[in-house]
Amino acid sequence: MAFIAVTVAASAALASGPGFAVGAVGDPPAPASAVTPVPGVPPVPAVTPAPAITPDPVSPVPVTPAPVTPVVPVKPVDPVVPGGLPAFGAYLDYGPDGVSRMTELSRWLGNADLRVGHTYLPGDRWSNIEGRPDFLEAWADWRTKRADRMFVLNVPMMERNEDHLSDHQVRFLLRRAAAGQFDEHYRVLAKRLVDLKVPDTVIVLGWEMNGTTYSHRCGPDPESWKKYWNRIVTTMRSVPGQKFKFDFNPTRGRDAVPWTQCYPGDDTVDIIGMDSYDQPSGITFDQQIKEPYGLQAHVDFAKAHGKPISYPEWGLFRNGDNPEYMKRMLAWMDEHKPLYNTLTDYCPHGVWQCSDNPKSSEVYRSVLFGRTGEPTTEPTTEPTKPTEPTTPPTTPPTTEPTKPPTPTTPPNCSPLQLGDWVEYWLGGKLCLRFDWYSRNR
Repeated sequence: MAFIAVTVAASAALASGPGFAVGAVGDPPAPASAVTPVPGVPPVPAVTPAPAITPDPVSPVPVTPAPVTPVVPVKPVDPVVPGGLPAFGAYLDYGPDGVSRMTELSRWLGNADLRVGHTYLPGDRWSNIEGRPDFLEAWADWRTKRADRMFVLNVPMMERNEDHLSDHQVRFLLRRAAAGQFDEHYRVLAKRLVDLKVPDTVIVLGWEMNGTTYSHRCGPDPESWKKYWNRIVTTMRSVPGQKFKFDFNPTRGRDAVPWTQCYPGDDTVDIIGMDSYDQPSGITFDQQIKEPYGLQAHVDFAKAHGKPISYPEWGLFRNGDNPEYMKRMLAWMDEHKPLYNTLTDYCPHGVWQCSDNPKSSEVYRSVLFGRTGEPTTEPTTEPTKPTEPTTPPTTPPTTEPTKPPTPTTPPNCSPLQLGDWVEYWLGGKLCLRFDWYSRNR
């Protein structure tokens, strides 16, 4: 794979991480359509059409708001009740490489039982948010090989999800979405997941909505965002054979808006998650627990609503190699027993595919080494030094994973870990003539 030397400005613009995808605007929105009525269930009153909004001059969206399409509520699936052993895993890659690396990570952890597979649908265009079968097949195959496995899929609520749209543009799109303009994309996704025999997929819908990173953020119009969430869930639940669980997953803390203002209601939420990284700089774990909308508030809110918790993303960040954080976070999860958790395992967050955090890596490995029984926060004695993982391949996801040769790096050039999707669209790996960190959250 060819390397391309670029300027700092160009590299920063192309930074990538989980849930990040780069691409041009693709398919136009499908026309809205109503969910088939359920006998005996009254329809939800129609939403009042939003007034006409003039988008920003650079916005490609139309200026005429869409007509309102009512949705019919569908009876929620059975509530999620945590039972048995807490499931854990790690985000290791978007595509099939993420599946194969779970076996390697399990071996590094003394054959620990990684029961959670986690990936993200690209948010660049609607055709990808609909879940192309060639992208999902490897994950579905992994999930169906064992009954006790869990497939966790982050699903964007907007195309152009990382195009840094203005609040004005996002507000306009949310009002179109609340009126039903984008329902059909989620019906297609639901049918594909059912056809792939993964109808019990955990859908992490519109994650980190309380922040500013994504176009599917809640802040510009919380009421429209909640109506849109409810439409998506109702649409996907209307597909025969589905058993989806929907995970409402903000980032820890207040961020741009309090995440409680975005909560769409108990009928359409099955799990209350939280993305919790070791940030900001200088914060202690006790502060992460006690801060407004922090770890304790998350646990208390979920308990008040009768929902299990989850941690779809967690790991190191602003405070570097922090074994105290790693020990405390693992102990916190053992105490509060989330339905599942998945470590974000790449630099700067990870401990297996990232060699920057050796002390935290030792803690993570010692606590989870060989874990197949009841969880324990007491580290086990493991004399062997953790092995370094191989450099993650940089080929785009395919249905048949292949291991490419290890790329060579030009002299004095530091490669950027932008993720498979970015490198796929660029046609190569980016590198800088000096050390540069390209994570942009």
